[in-house]
Amino acid sequence: MAAAAVDVAPSDGVRAEGGRGAVGAGRGFALTLVITGFAGLLAAWVITLDKFHLLEDPDFSPACSINPVVSCGNIMESDQAGVFGFPNPMLGLVTYGMVIAIGMGLLAGARYRRWFWLGLQAGTLFGVGFCTWLQYQSLYEIGALCLWCCLAWVATIVMFWYTTLHNVRHGFLPAPEGVRRTFEEFHWLVPAVHIGIIGMLILTRWWDFWTS
Repeated sequence: MAAAAVDVAPSDGVRAEGGRGAVGAGRGFALTLVITGFAGLLAAWVITLDKFHLLEDPDFSPACSINPVVSCGNIMESDQAGVFGFPNPMLGLVTYGMVIAIGMGLLAGARYRRWFWLGLQAGTLFGVGFCTWLQYQSLYEIGALCLWCCLAWVATIVMFWYTTLHNVRHGFLPAPEGVRRTFEEFHWLVPAVHIGIIGMLILTRWWDFWTS
């Protein structure tokens, strides 16, 4: 989805010399941030509402609790669902909203300096790292899946890899020329493989259930 929207050509026609100066982004990358931000925000919003319903009524069953494996309720009631002392999706309401704002700013022609792009890189790195931890907890500790969480995972992965591509392209992240060119040419491959690995782990984790 987002990969198809990405414009692989630099927005200003040149790389930032030595990673200096303010640069914008192509329309494709800006739209990718907006789309993935909205996807993550939607997931965080729905999970937050369901969490409130669950607090009001312990017998409440979220609509995405379909079977013993796809069970959002089990995820919401786990200790991992509030690892920072508050429900995890509340963090998503803020961070995904920030990503949407950045993407909209880029669509309007905003240009940012190296420190800003590296800040976005750090934020998306934290996001993909946190999602990886949640994936492990979901598959191997809690033993259940939340479909809205899966949507947030995919959105964060796409967001992270295309932010990385943008920063490598403009020299904000050092990379050999061959790696940079390969990354630009096959920009869709890395997030596709990343998401594919998660899909395979989900498939094999509950293989007996899926095939029964």
